Amino acid sequence: MEQVKSLVGPRHRPSSVGDGIPPSVFIGSSAIFHYLGPSLAVLLFVHIGVLGVAWLRIVTAALVFLCWRRPITTLRTMSPAGRRTMLALGVLLAAMNCAFYLATDRLPLATVGAIEFLGVIVLALVGTRTSRNLAALLLAVAGVAVLTDARWSVDPRGFAFAFLNCAGFMGYVVLGHRIASAHEGRQTGIDQLAASMLIAALVVTPFGISQAATAFAHPTWLLWGAGVGVCSSVVPYVTDQLAMARLPRATFAFLLCLLPASATVIGLVVLHQVPGVRDVVGIAAVALALAVHQDAAGS
Repeated sequence: MEQVKSLVGPRHRPSSVGDGIPPSVFIGSSAIFHYLGPSLAVLLFVHIGVLGVAWLRIVTAALVFLCWRRPITTLRTMSPAGRRTMLALGVLLAAMNCAFYLATDRLPLATVGAIEFLGVIVLALVGTRTSRNLAALLLAVAGVAVLTDARWSVDPRGFAFAFLNCAGFMGYVVLGHRIASAHEGRQTGIDQLAASMLIAALVVTPFGISQAATAFAHPTWLLWGAGVGVCSSVVPYVTDQLAMARLPRATFAFLLCLLPASATVIGLVVLHQVPGVRDVVGIAAVALALAVHQDAAGS
């Protein structure tokens, strides 16, 4: 029981938002919306180009953050090093989201998710300090492999975009954890995330606005795109920040193995897709890995 508590207990100075809430709650919330967003986006591909959907997602998120936080003030008051980090994260978010949609337009979502998880494995391995944690990681990998059941196709461009997204996701975890841990004055990780999303919107505009233009004649499509932005780039990224502020990077990366398991649970609850034997085995392996994992100091 103590091991489980150490897994979800705070390790970094928590931000003022959500004090006292276990990081596992934030990660669980992120996992739910992580899969709601792509499901809405894939349905939009029929009406709007892939990069147009990416533009709607990022710009919607930027507008939400612009109304909620003060990203321009954050950019103006941060140190040069802080601005460089936010600039890097903003460019990364734009590239990662575009690559993800370009990959899912060509490959099954399960395949893209499995490739994305390779980066998570690398980050978790970097922080592995004991044989016990290595065993937990291997259990999680086995469970995720069973759950994703990736189907490898012969689309080289799809795989190129999927691996680009994988590299981007690794960078997102590294830079996201950096801004979550680095506070300058009153600027929290969420404030810096808001500024990064504003930069991402500027970066993606030349590539996606022409494809998104068709949506302006269809209010329903615009509303749909706004839903994608909130579900994919506001709720998950904010809850990630709240979790990152409380957990070491390796532990956060390890807990991301919950994502495929949560997809199966969401399928049962929302879509009434009853899990099969493979799904149950995969979820059990992930659950066992979480029980075995021990959050050692300095991980």
